[in-house]
Amino acid sequence: MNDFLRTVREKEVPYGTAALWWLGQMGLLVKMGKTVLCVDYFASPDPGRRIEPPVPAAEMEGVDAFLGTHNHLDHIDHEAWKIWAAKCPEAKFVFPESHRKEVLSDGISESRALGLNDGENCRIGDVTVRAITSAHEFLDRDPETGLYPCLQYILEGNGVRIYHAGDTLRYEGMLPKLQALGKIDAALLPINGRDGKRYRENLIGNMTFQEAVDLAGELQVGTAIPGHWDMFEGNLGDPEAFADYAEAKYPGQMKVIIPNYLHTAEIRG
Repeated sequence: MNDFLRTVREKEVPYGTAALWWLGQMGLLVKMGKTVLCVDYFASPDPGRRIEPPVPAAEMEGVDAFLGTHNHLDHIDHEAWKIWAAKCPEAKFVFPESHRKEVLSDGISESRALGLNDGENCRIGDVTVRAITSAHEFLDRDPETGLYPCLQYILEGNGVRIYHAGDTLRYEGMLPKLQALGKIDAALLPINGRDGKRYRENLIGNMTFQEAVDLAGELQVGTAIPGHWDMFEGNLGDPEAFADYAEAKYPGQMKVIIPNYLHTAEIRG
Protein backbone atom coordinates (compact mmCIF):
# COMPACT_ATOMS: atom_id res chain seq x y z
CA MET A 1 0.00 0.00 0.00
CA ASN A 2 1.11 3.55 -0.74
CA ASP A 3 2.86 4.99 2.37
CA PHE A 4 0.49 7.94 2.58
CA LEU A 5 -2.60 5.72 2.40
CA ARG A 6 -1.15 3.38 4.99
CA THR A 7 -0.81 6.39 7.28
CA VAL A 8 -4.45 7.30 6.60
CA ARG A 9 -5.69 3.79 7.37
CA GLU A 10 -3.61 3.57 10.55
CA LYS A 11 -4.46 7.03 11.87
CA GLU A 12 -6.53 7.00 15.06
CA VAL A 13 -9.54 9.31 14.82
CA PRO A 14 -11.17 9.51 18.27
CA TYR A 15 -14.86 10.22 18.64
CA GLY A 16 -15.61 13.91 18.19
CA THR A 17 -12.89 14.36 15.56
CA ALA A 18 -12.30 13.89 11.84
CA ALA A 19 -9.13 13.93 9.75
CA LEU A 20 -8.96 15.64 6.35
CA TRP A 21 -6.34 15.53 3.59
CA TRP A 22 -6.58 17.85 0.59
CA LEU A 23 -5.89 16.28 -2.81
CA GLY A 24 -5.98 19.47 -4.93
CA GLN A 25 -8.88 21.36 -6.53
CA MET A 26 -11.93 20.07 -4.61
CA GLY A 27 -10.39 16.68 -3.89
CA LEU A 28 -10.68 15.66 -0.24
CA LEU A 29 -9.91 12.50 1.71
CA VAL A 30 -11.94 12.28 4.91
CA LYS A 31 -11.62 9.84 7.81
CA MET A 32 -14.36 9.61 10.40
CA GLY A 33 -14.04 6.77 12.87
CA LYS A 34 -12.67 3.93 10.76
CA THR A 35 -14.38 5.07 7.54
CA VAL A 36 -12.38 6.68 4.73
CA LEU A 37 -14.14 8.65 1.99
CA CYS A 38 -12.59 10.20 -1.12
CA VAL A 39 -14.51 13.13 -2.59
CA ASP A 40 -14.04 14.78 -6.00
CA TYR A 41 -10.52 13.49 -6.54
CA PHE A 42 -9.12 14.33 -9.99
CA ALA A 43 -6.42 11.67 -10.21
CA SER A 44 -5.73 11.30 -13.95
CA PRO A 45 -2.83 12.92 -15.81
CA ASP A 46 -3.92 15.83 -17.96
CA PRO A 47 -1.89 18.35 -19.99
CA GLY A 48 -3.83 21.22 -18.47
CA ARG A 49 -2.94 20.38 -14.87
CA ARG A 50 -0.63 22.70 -12.91
CA ILE A 51 0.08 20.00 -10.32
CA GLU A 52 0.41 16.24 -10.67
CA PRO A 53 -2.00 13.96 -8.78
CA PRO A 54 -0.60 13.68 -5.25
CA VAL A 55 -1.64 10.02 -5.15
CA PRO A 56 -1.58 8.18 -8.50
CA ALA A 57 -4.95 6.66 -9.36
CA ALA A 58 -3.45 3.16 -9.56
CA GLU A 59 -2.17 3.45 -5.95
CA MET A 60 -5.46 4.54 -4.40
CA GLU A 61 -6.75 1.81 -2.09
CA GLY A 62 -8.11 1.34 1.39
CA VAL A 63 -11.02 3.70 0.62
CA ASP A 64 -14.57 2.82 1.65
CA ALA A 65 -16.33 5.10 -0.83
CA PHE A 66 -15.58 7.44 -3.69
CA LEU A 67 -17.89 10.44 -4.02
CA GLY A 68 -18.34 12.75 -7.00
CA THR A 69 -20.40 15.91 -6.89
CA HIS A 70 -21.00 16.30 -10.62
CA ASN A 71 -19.98 14.96 -14.00
CA HIS A 72 -16.97 17.16 -14.78
CA LEU A 73 -13.52 15.63 -15.18
CA ASP A 74 -12.07 17.26 -12.07
CA HIS A 75 -14.93 15.99 -9.89
CA ILE A 76 -15.96 12.63 -11.35
CA ASP A 77 -12.79 11.35 -12.98
CA HIS A 78 -14.17 8.44 -14.99
CA GLU A 79 -10.78 7.02 -15.95
CA ALA A 80 -9.85 6.91 -12.27
CA TRP A 81 -13.25 5.50 -11.26
CA LYS A 82 -12.67 2.62 -13.69
CA ILE A 83 -9.41 1.86 -11.91
CA TRP A 84 -10.93 2.16 -8.43
CA ALA A 85 -13.91 -0.02 -9.36
CA ALA A 86 -11.45 -2.89 -9.86
CA LYS A 87 -8.80 -1.98 -7.27
CA CYS A 88 -11.24 -1.31 -4.41
CA PRO A 89 -13.81 -4.09 -4.91
CA GLU A 90 -15.70 -3.34 -1.67
CA ALA A 91 -15.90 0.43 -2.17
CA LYS A 92 -19.16 2.21 -2.88
CA PHE A 93 -19.51 5.06 -5.38
CA VAL A 94 -21.74 8.05 -4.60
CA PHE A 95 -22.85 10.46 -7.32
CA PRO A 96 -25.84 12.44 -8.62
CA GLU A 97 -28.45 9.90 -9.72
CA SER A 98 -28.75 11.70 -13.06
CA HIS A 99 -25.28 10.33 -13.97
CA ARG A 100 -26.03 6.66 -13.25
CA LYS A 101 -25.56 5.52 -16.83
CA GLU A 102 -22.08 7.05 -17.08
CA VAL A 103 -21.05 5.64 -13.69
CA LEU A 104 -22.20 2.12 -14.53
CA SER A 105 -20.17 2.40 -17.72
CA ASP A 106 -17.07 2.68 -15.51
CA GLY A 107 -17.53 -0.96 -14.50
CA ILE A 108 -19.29 -0.19 -11.21
CA SER A 109 -22.05 -2.65 -10.34
CA GLU A 110 -25.55 -1.53 -9.40
CA SER A 111 -25.03 -2.73 -5.83
CA ARG A 112 -22.06 -0.40 -5.41
CA ALA A 113 -23.56 2.61 -7.23
CA LEU A 114 -25.36 4.92 -4.81
CA GLY A 115 -27.07 7.67 -6.77
CA LEU A 116 -28.47 10.58 -4.77
CA ASN A 117 -30.67 13.56 -5.45
CA ASP A 118 -31.47 16.73 -3.52
CA GLY A 119 -32.49 15.90 0.05
CA GLU A 120 -31.45 12.23 -0.09
CA ASN A 121 -28.81 10.40 1.93
CA CYS A 122 -26.90 7.14 2.19
CA ARG A 123 -24.80 5.40 4.81
CA ILE A 124 -21.14 4.41 4.32
CA GLY A 125 -19.68 2.65 7.36
CA ASP A 126 -19.54 5.21 10.17
CA VAL A 127 -20.67 8.09 7.94
CA THR A 128 -24.00 9.41 6.67
CA VAL A 129 -23.73 11.28 3.37
CA ARG A 130 -26.45 13.90 2.86
CA ALA A 131 -26.96 15.58 -0.50
CA ILE A 132 -28.35 18.98 -1.44
CA THR A 133 -28.41 20.35 -4.95
CA SER A 134 -25.85 22.87 -6.16
CA ALA A 135 -26.14 25.64 -8.74
CA HIS A 136 -23.27 25.14 -11.19
CA GLU A 137 -24.10 27.61 -12.56
CA PHE A 138 -27.82 26.90 -12.63
CA LEU A 139 -29.86 24.31 -10.75
CA ASP A 140 -30.81 22.62 -14.05
CA ARG A 141 -33.43 20.28 -12.57
CA ASP A 142 -34.70 17.82 -15.14
CA PRO A 143 -38.46 18.53 -15.37
CA GLU A 144 -39.28 14.92 -16.24
CA THR A 145 -37.20 13.05 -13.67
CA GLY A 146 -36.83 15.74 -11.01
CA LEU A 147 -33.10 14.97 -10.86
CA TYR A 148 -30.36 17.56 -10.39
CA PRO A 149 -26.98 17.13 -12.15
CA CYS A 150 -24.82 18.72 -9.43
CA LEU A 151 -24.75 18.09 -5.69
CA GLN A 152 -23.11 19.20 -2.48
CA TYR A 153 -22.41 16.70 0.30
CA ILE A 154 -22.61 16.94 4.06
CA LEU A 155 -20.67 14.14 5.75
CA GLU A 156 -21.82 13.26 9.26
CA GLY A 157 -19.98 10.76 11.43
CA ASN A 158 -17.94 10.24 14.58
CA GLY A 159 -19.56 13.31 16.15
CA VAL A 160 -18.41 15.67 13.35
CA ARG A 161 -20.12 17.31 10.37
CA ILE A 162 -18.10 18.19 7.23
CA TYR A 163 -19.56 20.21 4.34
CA HIS A 164 -18.14 19.66 0.84
CA ALA A 165 -19.68 22.31 -1.42
CA GLY A 166 -18.65 20.78 -4.75
CA ASP A 167 -19.00 23.46 -7.43
CA THR A 168 -21.74 25.96 -6.73
CA LEU A 169 -23.00 29.49 -6.56
CA ARG A 170 -25.26 30.55 -3.73
CA TYR A 171 -28.91 30.26 -4.62
CA GLU A 172 -32.17 31.13 -2.93
CA GLY A 173 -32.96 28.52 -0.30
CA MET A 174 -29.46 27.04 -0.07
CA LEU A 175 -28.56 28.61 3.28
CA PRO A 176 -31.66 27.32 5.12
CA LYS A 177 -31.10 23.82 3.71
CA LEU A 178 -27.61 23.80 5.18
CA GLN A 179 -28.64 25.39 8.47
CA ALA A 180 -31.35 22.75 8.93
CA LEU A 181 -28.68 20.02 9.01
CA GLY A 182 -27.07 21.39 12.17
CA LYS A 183 -23.72 22.87 13.13
CA ILE A 184 -21.03 22.48 10.45
CA ASP A 185 -17.59 21.85 11.88
CA ALA A 186 -15.61 22.30 8.65
CA ALA A 187 -16.41 23.39 5.10
CA LEU A 188 -14.47 23.03 1.84
CA LEU A 189 -15.69 25.82 -0.45
CA PRO A 190 -14.86 26.70 -4.07
CA ILE A 191 -13.44 30.23 -4.44
CA ASN A 192 -12.45 30.58 -8.10
CA GLY A 193 -15.40 32.85 -8.95
CA ARG A 194 -16.47 33.74 -12.47
CA ASP A 195 -15.91 36.47 -15.04
CA GLY A 196 -16.52 37.36 -18.68
CA LYS A 197 -13.27 35.86 -19.93
CA ARG A 198 -14.07 32.48 -18.42
CA TYR A 199 -17.64 32.56 -19.68
CA ARG A 200 -16.33 33.11 -23.21
CA GLU A 201 -14.12 30.04 -22.73
CA ASN A 202 -17.11 28.00 -21.51
CA LEU A 203 -15.81 27.89 -17.93
CA ILE A 204 -18.90 28.16 -15.77
CA GLY A 205 -18.60 29.84 -12.43
CA ASN A 206 -18.39 29.25 -8.71
CA MET A 207 -18.61 31.46 -5.67
CA THR A 208 -16.08 34.26 -5.36
CA PHE A 209 -13.85 34.14 -2.31
CA GLN A 210 -16.03 36.81 -0.68
CA GLU A 211 -19.23 34.82 -1.32
CA ALA A 212 -17.60 31.66 0.04
CA VAL A 213 -16.41 33.41 3.21
CA ASP A 214 -19.82 34.99 3.75
CA LEU A 215 -21.50 31.58 3.40
CA ALA A 216 -19.11 30.13 5.98
CA GLY A 217 -19.71 33.13 8.22
CA GLU A 218 -23.49 32.87 8.04
CA LEU A 219 -23.29 29.12 8.70
CA GLN A 220 -20.93 29.79 11.63
CA VAL A 221 -18.65 26.97 10.54
CA GLY A 222 -15.79 26.05 12.82
CA THR A 223 -13.17 25.74 10.07
CA ALA A 224 -13.30 27.15 6.54
CA ILE A 225 -11.07 25.72 3.79
CA PRO A 226 -10.76 27.33 0.34
CA GLY A 227 -10.74 24.97 -2.65
CA HIS A 228 -10.82 25.06 -6.45
CA TRP A 229 -7.97 27.57 -6.71
CA ASP A 230 -4.88 25.64 -7.76
CA MET A 231 -5.44 23.37 -10.75
CA PHE A 232 -5.93 25.12 -14.11
CA GLU A 233 -4.43 28.31 -15.51
CA GLY A 234 -7.19 30.76 -16.30
CA ASN A 235 -9.47 29.32 -13.61
CA LEU A 236 -7.58 29.96 -10.39
CA GLY A 237 -8.49 31.60 -7.08
CA ASP A 238 -6.71 33.43 -4.27
CA PRO A 239 -6.72 31.53 -0.95
CA GLU A 240 -4.78 34.28 0.82
CA ALA A 241 -7.51 36.77 -0.10
CA PHE A 242 -10.08 34.29 1.27
CA ALA A 243 -8.21 34.10 4.58
CA ASP A 244 -7.73 37.87 4.80
CA TYR A 245 -11.41 38.60 4.11
CA ALA A 246 -12.49 36.02 6.70
CA GLU A 247 -10.19 37.57 9.33
CA ALA A 248 -11.39 41.08 8.55
CA LYS A 249 -15.13 40.38 8.38
CA TYR A 250 -15.51 37.54 10.87
CA PRO A 251 -12.67 38.08 13.38
CA GLY A 252 -12.30 35.17 15.74
CA GLN A 253 -15.41 33.42 14.40
CA MET A 254 -13.83 30.73 12.23
CA LYS A 255 -10.49 29.08 11.72
CA VAL A 256 -9.20 29.25 8.14
CA ILE A 257 -6.93 26.53 6.79
CA ILE A 258 -5.20 27.14 3.48
CA PRO A 259 -4.63 23.50 2.59
CA ASN A 260 -1.43 21.80 1.51
CA TYR A 261 -1.44 18.60 -0.49
CA LEU A 262 -1.69 15.51 1.73
CA HIS A 263 -1.19 17.47 4.96
CA THR A 264 -3.45 16.37 7.80
CA ALA A 265 -6.10 18.75 9.11
CA GLU A 266 -7.72 17.60 12.33
CA ILE A 267 -11.28 18.79 12.87
CA ARG A 268 -13.15 18.75 16.16
CA GLY A 269 -16.89 18.54 16.55
